[in-house]
Amino acid sequence: MSKKQSLAQNKTLGHIIAFAFYLAVGYFLYSAASNMNYEWKWTSIPKYFVYEKTVNVTAPTGGVLMEEEGKYFLKNDDGKTFLNIDSSYILEYEVGSEIYEFDYVASKTVTKPGPVLIGLWTTLKISFFAAILTFFVGIITALMKLSSYVFLKDIATVYITLVRGTPLLVQIFLFYFIIANIFELDRFVAGVLSLGIFFGAYMAEILRGAIQSIDKGQLEAANSLGISHFQAMKHIIFPQALKRVLPTLVGEMIALVKDSSLVSVIAITDLTKVGREIVSNTFSPFETWIVIALVYLSITFSLSYLGHLLEKKYNAKGGMA
Repeated sequence: MSKKQSLAQNKTLGHIIAFAFYLAVGYFLYSAASNMNYEWKWTSIPKYFVYEKTVNVTAPTGGVLMEEEGKYFLKNDDGKTFLNIDSSYILEYEVGSEIYEFDYVASKTVTKPGPVLIGLWTTLKISFFAAILTFFVGIITALMKLSSYVFLKDIATVYITLVRGTPLLVQIFLFYFIIANIFELDRFVAGVLSLGIFFGAYMAEILRGAIQSIDKGQLEAANSLGISHFQAMKHIIFPQALKRVLPTLVGEMIALVKDSSLVSVIAITDLTKVGREIVSNTFSPFETWIVIALVYLSITFSLSYLGHLLEKKYNAKGGMA
């Protein structure tokens, strides 16, 4: 006989209560914002995503505007001077008109990505390369911690202790102004290396714990069947460890994306630096940072959703363990 579900455990009622709660929080924030002595200027933000730019073609020399087989040129005593004009341009003069040097001959309007999209692209690039480095450093360091060679354990332990014991912002400054200067590294590379090395230490401990959680009997059984230690780790132990720590790995990647905002201190034009520039131009700090926060949220939500899909896939194949 199934136990009767209490009213507080009802799924539909729970969703309604949660929705009402956030509705009340939203109304409270809206009321508080309305009572602020602040002029909200949301219309100044969209142009920082995309904007329209007018491209003008000027006459490199004087002459008569002529057209021949779809190509436009200026004809004078020195001959023909062809213009870089196609069908997308709107002519400012009719064919046959006399044009003087530096006159605007034609123009067109093009849509350009604004600084927010450019900053978003930089954030995605730096997070992507830093994530790859994080996994690489994490796997190598985790295996060093589990190694039977004492010197490898010591190297890994000191690295993890130093990196986890100091703030990321301090590490970025030290890496950029000291190491990057010594090896003449680009600031983008310095940012990627700083993030990868920092999160690699955390990744190493996560993977080490996951590997140690796998029953040692599996490794012993693999060795008894003639499978090398490396092959057993690669095909048996490591895949299971990754499944177990998948939610934690997704959380680390989300933290990496958010902490990538710190690279703006070394003048990398990511989302955060773009946000500061927009604030200085528009004097609209609240609107700007709310929009920047929503852009970051869209990235982290996508990562969370991807992690959720992977969890469902693994569960369908027999669980995460």
